[in-house]
Amino acid sequence: VQLQASGGGSVQAGGSLSLSCAASGITFSNRFMGWFRQAPGKEREFVATIGRSGTRYYSDSVKGRFTISGDNAKKTAYLQMNNLKPEDTAVYFCASRPSSVILSQLRAASAYDYWGQGTLVTVSS
Repeated sequence: VQLQASGGGSVQAGGSLSLSCAASGITFSNRFMGWFRQAPGKEREFVATIGRSGTRYYSDSVKGRFTISGDNAKKTAYLQMNNLKPEDTAVYFCASRPSSVILSQLRAASAYDYWGQGTLVTVSS
């Protein structure tokens, strides 16, 4: 199983970036993807995921600015990030969880059993 995240980079505040996460070795349609991030000196935190019904869930800090999506045919998840802020600076990780994970656990890192290597996003003011 491999999750390959890409698309990170440096951008000024107010700018946009699009992250991709290509999955291999898993049955993509039977699993759900999520994005987490970890800023220097801080714990890994939930960013976004898609639920079983197709509902998208976001952390309050990114709601309205970030959009998660996926392409089952390409086995790829995306995170479109708009109106970026310096506090969005972090290493972003994509992760995969089994479809059996219940709604109350969607934001928990422990519910995800496969992780990508992370891609760095730096937002300057």
